[in-house]
Amino acid sequence: MAGGLFALLDDIAVLAKAAAASVDDVAAAAGRASVKATGVIVDDTAVTPRYVQGLSPARELPIIKKIAMGSLKNKLLFILPAALLLSQFLPQALTPLLMIGGTYLCFEGVEKIWEKLSGHAEDAADKAHDAGLVADEDTITSGAIRTDFILSAEIMVISLNEVADEPFVTRAAILAVVAFMITALVYGVVALIVKMDDAGLHLAENGRTDGGKALGRGLVAAMPKLLTALSVIGIAAMIWVGGHIILVGLDDLSQEYGWSILHQPYAWVHSAEEWVHGATGALGGVLGWVTNTIGSAILGLIVGAIVVAIMHVIPRKGGHGAHEDEGHGVVPETGEVVDVPKKDH
Repeated sequence: MAGGLFALLDDIAVLAKAAAASVDDVAAAAGRASVKATGVIVDDTAVTPRYVQGLSPARELPIIKKIAMGSLKNKLLFILPAALLLSQFLPQALTPLLMIGGTYLCFEGVEKIWEKLSGHAEDAADKAHDAGLVADEDTITSGAIRTDFILSAEIMVISLNEVADEPFVTRAAILAVVAFMITALVYGVVALIVKMDDAGLHLAENGRTDGGKALGRGLVAAMPKLLTALSVIGIAAMIWVGGHIILVGLDDLSQEYGWSILHQPYAWVHSAEEWVHGATGALGGVLGWVTNTIGSAILGLIVGAIVVAIMHVIPRKGGHGAHEDEGHGVVPETGEVVDVPKKDH
């Protein structure tokens, strides 16, 4: 009896070790998959704080929580099942889908540059602010969740592509971990960014020492600069990541279908990367990566510029042409919801 009990305990210990190893493997794979989506994550983090600008400080965190829960729902209930079914029954569609997502990232990044250069960056939120209006919470939340859906889909597909060779259950577990991890990271950082100026203001006004007050003033002064820096980093990351996805996708398609012409852009960038790596000694690894990044960014700029030209230069009915839909705002003094037309492009 005792021998049987010890044998059972030994079996349980073995199973526990195997389970722990599996958990470690899933966590490690989720971490690697998430790193591949860094550019999209940075952009998601940079975009979200804008949705709560101008609101009462007491409502900032509740709205961020609503957006975070909507983002997690998007990932777990819609994107994850669709991605798993696709990878199981139509895996050859992953590369074209990734390339479509990469093209969208390039378009988003270049569009933001185009808007800055052309003076078309003002949107409904800016007009509402100028009119003394604040967008109602339902409009803010739904708009943020719609934007997040696109970015979340790209994050999940990029992550899925990194673990496409894993068994179905393992893929599902890894993507679920990615969904929770990315959502917690993005919206945790967003919450810290949004409340940074409030914390700084509190320190500046109520700090017990001169050093504390100076720190508070520094935090308040740093907030606009931080948001600007995040915006620039987000734009650069979108163009680079989008270009790299397209670059690798073209090479994958060339190998799969034998279309050698599609391999050429990848060959040019890879050759330049290898040359720099071999010619720069100890710094070869870093400079080689920089070379690849520059090549990917150039391709991203070209692709993004083509799509921006199609979307904004060529007139098309119902698009970004003459007029866009109206937004909604709330008059703070009365609570009245009013329509706020978007700026003509």
